[in-house]
Amino acid sequence: MSTCIFLLWLVSIPLSIHATPQPRGNYLLNCGASENAEEGALTYIPDDNYISTGNKTSLNRTDILPRLQTLRFFPNENARKFCYTFPVIKEKKYLVKTIYFYGRFDGGINPPIFDQMIDGTKWSVVNTTEDYATGGSSYYEAVVVAQNKFLSVCLARNEHTMHGSSPFISSLEVYYLDDSVYNSTNFEKNVLVSVARNSFGSEGDIISFPDDNFNRYWQPFKDENPFVSSQSSVSPGTFWNIPPQKAFSSALTTSRGKNLVINWPPFLLPNGLYYIALYFQDNRNPSPYSWRVFDVYINGVKFYENLNVTDNGLSVVGAEWPLSGKTEITLVPGNDTPVGPLINAGELFQILSSGGKTVTRDVVAMEELREKLSNPPEDWAGDPCLPRQNSWTGVSCSKQAPFRILSLDLTGFGLYGSLPASISNLTALKHLLLGDNRFSGTIPDLSALKSLEILHLENNHFEGAVPSSLGQLPNLHEVFLQNNKLDGSNIPESLTKKDGVSVRLS
Repeated sequence: MSTCIFLLWLVSIPLSIHATPQPRGNYLLNCGASENAEEGALTYIPDDNYISTGNKTSLNRTDILPRLQTLRFFPNENARKFCYTFPVIKEKKYLVKTIYFYGRFDGGINPPIFDQMIDGTKWSVVNTTEDYATGGSSYYEAVVVAQNKFLSVCLARNEHTMHGSSPFISSLEVYYLDDSVYNSTNFEKNVLVSVARNSFGSEGDIISFPDDNFNRYWQPFKDENPFVSSQSSVSPGTFWNIPPQKAFSSALTTSRGKNLVINWPPFLLPNGLYYIALYFQDNRNPSPYSWRVFDVYINGVKFYENLNVTDNGLSVVGAEWPLSGKTEITLVPGNDTPVGPLINAGELFQILSSGGKTVTRDVVAMEELREKLSNPPEDWAGDPCLPRQNSWTGVSCSKQAPFRILSLDLTGFGLYGSLPASISNLTALKHLLLGDNRFSGTIPDLSALKSLEILHLENNHFEGAVPSSLGQLPNLHEVFLQNNKLDGSNIPESLTKKDGVSVRLS
């Protein structure tokens, strides 16, 4: 689900943060740019080092944030995906934020609609039409744990992408998260997709970096309920999710003895499981009497009982809470509580099942093959198998975990390069079809490919001997090696005399 952010400097980025250092260990990309973009204390760098495809363009606009003035777009309608790749720490947690501002870069009227994904998981559909119509940009946010030493963020065409239109991106951010943040989520199986994050009772600007260490956006939220300001500060580090102190500066409340009812988020939710974090602080000056007790209900179901809120603040979390349609939060005061209940802030994420990942040995083998090619297919980045409809061009995989590569068909792609020895790590491979290209060098030992049934290397520039191991592959029944520079006088008998094998050598 997208969230609109306004484009003017004063709305999106406070101007009084220039002395604050950059967040550590993060990637902030100014997509399609040739130079850095400074916004407050943050520096967004060009994206060239993290992607090898796409075209750059600039918008003839000076009334928008600097990083929205350029973008990268992807016109190739045959490529299955377009991926940014970031070095990360395996099994560590990251917040990924993508930002889009159409700006009619392609001369059209309506923004393109397309998919975005993280590694092997389809994250969401990018549809910025409503936000752009009101003059805004759109941002999407997800929290994942890195499954490998690289994290990929990809865009891809879908059934809604019109012919002649192109997926695009304006800015991309990746933040390393502390281990405690959202730690009740099973990230081995799930991804968190941001739905809403609000500071209640606030009339100010969006809260972000440097107030939030991870540059999360806390949008102001008010309704018909009374609101109050806090008279003391909390220590963000005492909360698992490390919310910004400013998120506690205001609260929605009601009178003593009354229930506080909030319809939040203010839109209907699709049926699913959600992660909910709610934040509270007694707003009065610290004293022995700065406390209030109440129960928390969500859609009439008790979420937390006898919550004792003091001036130190606290948070409560529902790690897997079912929601659908309208969401109503009700705070019911205890009988002896001298003041009404209150709430300062909230975060809501949809829990999305992870799409899984290709087996590591297959990923490594394919990446080494890509490195040996001078002109690999444009979509050879990210996970080779997943999502299934966005696998690498020429790659077919098993339909269930463990996800293995079963077929590699690059016939007639005009590829230049060599075949690395690591190709033998694709031990589930049944079809290796590389005919009609410009491969050179020797044919590596393929003895580990026990499942291989068909080998086509014809019409290339391979040289040297035909590996004797080919005759020992139990399932091999078709070998095409003609029109290469192979040593025709040294064909292993184990291949030529093997029953049931069709061999073409000349």
